[in-house]
Amino acid sequence: MFDVITIGSATLDIFVESDGANIVSVNSLKKKTEFMSFPYGAKVEIDGFSRNIGGGGVNTAANFANLGLTTSTVVKLGNDEIAPVIKKKMQHDRVDTSNIITSQKDLTGLSIILVSFQGDRTVLAHRGANATINEDEIDFNLFKNTSWIYVAPLAGDTNKLLDKIADFAHENNINLAINAGSTAIKKGEKYFNNILKTAKIVVMNKEEASMLTKIQVRPDTKDEKFSDAEIHPDVITMLKKLHCKEDSIAVITDGKYGVYCYDGKDFYHAPEFSAKVVSTLGAGDAFSSTLVATIHKYGCKITKALTYASVNAAAVIEKFGAQEGFLTFEQIEEKLKQHPEYKVIKVKCD
Repeated sequence: MFDVITIGSATLDIFVESDGANIVSVNSLKKKTEFMSFPYGAKVEIDGFSRNIGGGGVNTAANFANLGLTTSTVVKLGNDEIAPVIKKKMQHDRVDTSNIITSQKDLTGLSIILVSFQGDRTVLAHRGANATINEDEIDFNLFKNTSWIYVAPLAGDTNKLLDKIADFAHENNINLAINAGSTAIKKGEKYFNNILKTAKIVVMNKEEASMLTKIQVRPDTKDEKFSDAEIHPDVITMLKKLHCKEDSIAVITDGKYGVYCYDGKDFYHAPEFSAKVVSTLGAGDAFSSTLVATIHKYGCKITKALTYASVNAAAVIEKFGAQEGFLTFEQIEEKLKQHPEYKVIKVKCD
């Protein structure tokens, strides 16, 4: 019996930090886009370099286990030198590895993370075996013995599993949490509707929510005008469209502006928890999995879950590597004692 089983990707993450990176902003009538750039044809010095195990399926499994939940994971690795390193790390993190799938023809996933001087990152991702999980490679009977199925962003053909997972969770009364990622969302609202009607927790960032709902946050109203006790009306509309199931919550993350949540009755805003930004990679995985773990442990206390998730995500941001900053529940509570001013706000909306 597991508390949670995660499904997602597993990668070797290579972090490259260079002060030679430039941040270039391009403005158009409707949006502002930023790019990381390097001089074309130049040899650029690296100021920092490290390697870590990552991927949404692995990151969230490690965090769940660190928070005390009995955890297994379904990921697919290649038959190469990276695979045993990932498996050994997961075993060290007390994650059950009996459901790992091995591909004989695809390589294990690899990501090269270019980190800017601001702490933001651009990821060059080779999906490899992550994109090739088939339905017949998964023992769905395993899921009957879990309280939660957590679906991290899936790559390539692996996305075809989403409907099967959603139907299985519904038929067997298993809690489903999903952080779908852009690949699934690009298939459109009609494709995603079954997942929205089944999942107990749906998490996506503002860009993904906009892509799915076809709602653009109007540029004529700047986010800075809204206080912590307010939510942009377009974000409110997004949350309402994402909330399709009774007794569920829809969550939209918005970077430095924090997180917004709707439970079908009330809206919440969790401001960004103060952190010294080193790398933002893995913050979303830490947030989403901590949210689910808190609800599993303490019940559906949304304010508490958003608070704990925000603290743990901030801890990850302060470290290189998507798993380096994980806190236990006790450490999260200690952090909050040091910052009594931090509050999640229930927002009044007309």
